[in-house]
Amino acid sequence: MEQGLIQVYCGPGKGKTTAAIGLGIRALGSNLKVIMIQFLKNDNTGECRLLKTLEPGFKVFHFEKERGFTWTLTDEEKSELAQEIHMALKFAKKVMDTGECDILILDEVLGVIEKGFADVKDLQSLVEEKPEFMELVVTGRVLPDVLKDKVDYISYIEAVKHPMEKGVMAREGIEY
Repeated sequence: MEQGLIQVYCGPGKGKTTAAIGLGIRALGSNLKVIMIQFLKNDNTGECRLLKTLEPGFKVFHFEKERGFTWTLTDEEKSELAQEIHMALKFAKKVMDTGECDILILDEVLGVIEKGFADVKDLQSLVEEKPEFMELVVTGRVLPDVLKDKVDYISYIEAVKHPMEKGVMAREGIEY
């Protein structure tokens, strides 16, 4: 790929990760290599089980131990999580430095910034140091203002209606 751009899928609506994975699958269909690093998630989802079958063209990495939701963690667990996130961000930098993929997806990296597990400067430096040929895809709810002028695409996904409002919990194969 001659010109890699920076894409953001953000907002409170459902489908940000799904959109990023869809882009990755499209790229894989054109023989591009994809690496996705997932933050604040585990690999026990339908999409991760399927994506394992697409290796080595589409690889997914997790650096965090499986825990509960961030708001249920102890201070010690939050500190451990912040260290794991730091390792994942260092790995993202290594991927960029070595150019081992055409598309790098940082799924829910905006969430780690929003929740204070990483500084926006960490993501800002990745954005600024992205290799020319590499496409960078970033997901999460809130895009910090400091990054808005540095990215090429911003897709805002709005939640107009969600079954959770009626008490319907996440369903396997649909929401995870």
